[in-house]
Formats: sequence, C-alpha cells, structure tokens
Amino acid sequence: MRGKWPTGVGRALPALLAALLAALLTGCRQTSGAAEPGAPPGGTPTRPSGHGAVFLGVGECSSFGTTSFTEVPCTGERAAARVIARHDGGPDDGPLCPPAADFVLHIGAQPAAGGEGVIPRGYACMRNLQPPHPGDPGGGGGPRTVVGDCVHGAGRGAVRETACDGSGKRKPEYQVVRAVRSRAQCPASTALYVRLGGEEPVGCARKL
Repeated sequence: MRGKWPTGVGRALPALLAALLAALLTGCRQTSGAAEPGAPPGGTPTRPSGHGAVFLGVGECSSFGTTSFTEVPCTGERAAARVIARHDGGPDDGPLCPPAADFVLHIGAQPAAGGEGVIPRGYACMRNLQPPHPGDPGGGGGPRTVVGDCVHGAGRGAVRETACDGSGKRKPEYQVVRAVRSRAQCPASTALYVRLGGEEPVGCARKL
C-alpha cells in the first residue's frame, strides 16, 4: 500500500483541491472589496460635514476659541465664524482681507489630516456667524480700517480703531470719510490721514 492513497481518496482529492481553491479565491475578492470605516462601498472615506480638503477653506467654519480654533460643520452648535477668504503665507505679505472680515486666523504649517502632505502656513479671513461684526464700518475692529470707521490717537503718530457709537474703551476722535490714492485727493476738511492699504491706501478722516 506504500505510495498509494486509501481506497476512494485518490478520486476525491482533485475535487477537494478545487473546492479549497475556490474558497480561497472567494475570500480574496471579499477582502479587496471591503469598504473602510466611514466609507461608502467602492468609494473613498467621506469627510464629516463642514470639513474640506483644505483646512479652513473658503466657506468653512471655525469653533469658538481664544487661543485655538477647530474646523467644525457650519450647521453645528459649535460654529462661530465662517471663512470668507483664505491665503497662504503671512497677512503682512499676502492679499488684504475683504472689508467685511471681523478677524484673522493665523494658521501655522502642520500635517494634513490622515498624514498625507502638509498644510502650509497661511491665514483665514473670518466673518462672525452672528453679530456683533467689528469689521463693519464703525464697528470698532476688524483686520483693516475702512471708510466709515472711527479712530483715536494712540501716541507717536499712530491711531487705533474704536466704535463710532462710543461703546468702546476709547471715545472716537476721527472718522474716515473717504479712501483715495494720494493725500492730494482728500477734501480740504481732512484733519487726519489714515493708512488703509489696498488700491486706495489713504484714508481721509474728519475730526469728530
């Protein structure tokens, strides 16, 4: 009997091997087609609502915070402000924020979500979802001074914004009434020139 299979096994062996091979192939197909947690079948993982490919991209929202901010869905209860403009680099070297911006978020370089790539250093121009809006004309704040804003002297030829309605810590002393390209274009009643930046960098302010 040496070198021979028991009676009946020799005929059954090819069928057993074929069945085993079919089972292994089926298992491989199921494994390769399985969806990752949070992913639709046959697709890539979905991102939670309010999160995009760019951290705090235009139209996305941030949470409340004093020292740090988190990207959150705009419809969530934690949402505080929306990105209305987003730029790489620093605000001193990049484009100005839109006049409606209430504040600027500085974004340091950091690893992207999932460890794929790096989020470059940049800044996001933010607009509060609810009032107050310090960036509005006369609101007393915002990342830039615009026509309608009020300022007070801060010493050494500098000025700072304050609310035109007097609700700020300092009372308004001047109000910007016009933006022009050069001082020569300001009206004769101008009492103070305020640096605005942009295409019309000179603000003509009258004394209150």
